Amino acid sequence: MPIIEPRELASRLPASLRMGTATSSYQIEGATDVDGRGVANWDTFCAKPGTIDDGSSGAGACDHYHRYPADVALMAEMGLDVYRFSVAWPRVVPQGKGAVEQRGLAFYDRLVDELLSAGIEPVPTLYHWDLPQALEDTGGWTNRDTAGRFADYAGIVVDRLGDRVTRWATLNEPWCSSHLGYHSGTHAPGERDAGKAMAAAYNLLRAHHLGDQAIRAAHSDAEVGVVLNVTTVRGDDEEAVRALDAIRNRWWLDGCINGTVPEDALAAWSLVAEPDVRAGDLSGARPDWLGINYYFPDYVTTDPSAEPLPDACVEPARTQPYDGPTTAMGWRMEPEAFRDLLQRVHREWGPIPIAITENGAAFDDDPPVDGRVADPRRTTYLSEHLAALAEAINSGVNVTDYMAWSFMDNFEWSFGYEKRFGIVYVDYETQERTMKDSAHWYAELVDALQSRRS
Repeated sequence: MPIIEPRELASRLPASLRMGTATSSYQIEGATDVDGRGVANWDTFCAKPGTIDDGSSGAGACDHYHRYPADVALMAEMGLDVYRFSVAWPRVVPQGKGAVEQRGLAFYDRLVDELLSAGIEPVPTLYHWDLPQALEDTGGWTNRDTAGRFADYAGIVVDRLGDRVTRWATLNEPWCSSHLGYHSGTHAPGERDAGKAMAAAYNLLRAHHLGDQAIRAAHSDAEVGVVLNVTTVRGDDEEAVRALDAIRNRWWLDGCINGTVPEDALAAWSLVAEPDVRAGDLSGARPDWLGINYYFPDYVTTDPSAEPLPDACVEPARTQPYDGPTTAMGWRMEPEAFRDLLQRVHREWGPIPIAITENGAAFDDDPPVDGRVADPRRTTYLSEHLAALAEAINSGVNVTDYMAWSFMDNFEWSFGYEKRFGIVYVDYETQERTMKDSAHWYAELVDALQSRRS
């Protein structure tokens, strides 16, 4: 499918749709040893041989900690309405509890003020995977106490920034924090224990609800949400599809929105360990908004000759063979599944305002030539998925924001710096930023939407 011209695409979308980008602290900030920042679980994980494909870490990343004014200026040049970033827990409460590092809070003070002065709404996420190592040492998310410490930290940050920030996300992709961190071992802390993944998944639900309460206590006018990487699950076996959907989607949507957990997900977990479920654990307000990160659908089969599903949970699902277009991550490009997901969430868990908090693709971009980075496949991916978003909105789904992932190339977790998701190219040796063709296309789309608001 050809790239849709920005003004044509803008005509399909509501003029009120807020357009932006997203990043996370460990992936872009760098400066891991300055201003009192504590050690994070990802610092420890990256130091273990063989955990990161290129042997790197987020120690330097994009040096956003020092270069944020120029980065915000580039966002303003693109005309962005909104920017989602994450606050680094170890920067604010270095040991996870106890003493607060004022220099860490001051950084986010400056970042928020810089964004507001540029006319960009800041939307912070309080946890995007960088857990203080001191808490990991006591069990991390497998320890019920960690959820309470998260609520304490959330209250500290919101008390400081809540006079200027309205929308907050508690957690980013808790499925990854639990399953990739404690079951597959591909993320920090690198555990390979399904029982620990279950405990982490439940405590992350508790953390969302306790964090929600702490945010509202700190600022009564706060709008609280959570960011989930739910997806469309399909396959040739109804039982396998439902099993994966229970843990991949319904565990998080039911748990965060309704304060319940699906019985079939609990039954799956009981095969490896009994969840420590206590009365009142998931009580609290319904989120004011829901963040959805979407990249690709999951297709499962029970054919024993098929490849195992990467990072599967406790069910024996396997990946259906596929020979269609994929990103550099090997992920299917299927915008129709994006539309279907949004319609399903609206139908089964709505009505709730939805923000697309991440959507994008990694490709093997060449370095700039004469100040230009040609990335037509990324522009095509964004174009097609925004067209699918328009279909979902026009069918009645209440989507308020779209944030492309990522604002710039960054440390891509266990892949290191080998995968580039950014619409802005980063030369990691010089830290020079260059807008890719996709960024110029995106800026034209933002401008076209904004022009319809006046």
